[in-house]
Amino acid sequence: MARIAGIDLPANKQIWIGLTYIHGIGRATAYKILGKAEVADDVKVKDLTEEDARRIRKVIQDEIRVEGDLRKEVSQNVRRLMEIGCYRGVRHRRNLPTRGQRTHTNARTRKGPKRMTVAGKKKAKK
Repeated sequence: MARIAGIDLPANKQIWIGLTYIHGIGRATAYKILGKAEVADDVKVKDLTEEDARRIRKVIQDEIRVEGDLRKEVSQNVRRLMEIGCYRGVRHRRNLPTRGQRTHTNARTRKGPKRMTVAGKKKAKK
């Protein structure tokens, strides 16, 4: 089992799929990394030599922002938007969609479960 960027890659998957388990690396970036590291993309993670893993680690460390650094940068960007009070920052603060999606009937993932009104509750007569 290879450990790259603080993540244990799954042993039975091909290396390009295993790299996508790292936050900040998708399919296209995984192929670019493997090309620069000169590693075949159809090799399984368990069959990876230590030399190949070292080259992959070096490429990721030198050229790509992943995991903690990436999460930190994204959270700082969101915090900056909220501080300057721009429209996107306000949407982040209210936990609403930030990219112009409809919210009247959709956006349940971002808004959370529906708040149901309590039915049948009457005021007590005096």
